[in-house]
Amino acid sequence: MIKQSKKYQPRLSTLMNLCEVNYMFLIRLLASHNDEEAVGDERCFFISDFLSYNIKILEITRYTSLVSICQELPKTKRATAVEENSVDNNDNKTVFDHILRPKMTIRLYHDARMAEVISNQDIKQVKPRYDYPNSKMHLPDEKEQINQFLKEWLQLCLKLGQVNLSLFE
Repeated sequence: MIKQSKKYQPRLSTLMNLCEVNYMFLIRLLASHNDEEAVGDERCFFISDFLSYNIKILEITRYTSLVSICQELPKTKRATAVEENSVDNNDNKTVFDHILRPKMTIRLYHDARMAEVISNQDIKQVKPRYDYPNSKMHLPDEKEQINQFLKEWLQLCLKLGQVNLSLFE
């Protein structure tokens, strides 16, 4: 008799803990000198000459906010890299940008003090669990892994990120 593997069950406590930590980190990163945030506000954290993170506020409601975070090459480095790595800039620029610009959309729940990744790169809506194998080869715990990855990005921004203060003047 063949023993069937047990179906994956999301670890809710682990995911909730990640969402709470991510909320705390995002609030620290979004803190501004005037304590008011507005749709369209952006924060850019420069990690090195070749890496920066851009956090943009997309939506603000009474109990939630929606933000995006994108890993980027600084504009001058991106232009140089595209020129060096493509024959036809128009055809390869979108592929190049897509690979080097991972992006997440995060919903912040202010009443619960949690932040959850709701979309990531090519995943329009992150499900709590995926059957495996599946056509896109998402792992069963994809949601937990994406939120863990967000935590690592935010820690990097807090630890090494430098803000260009001239952007706020």
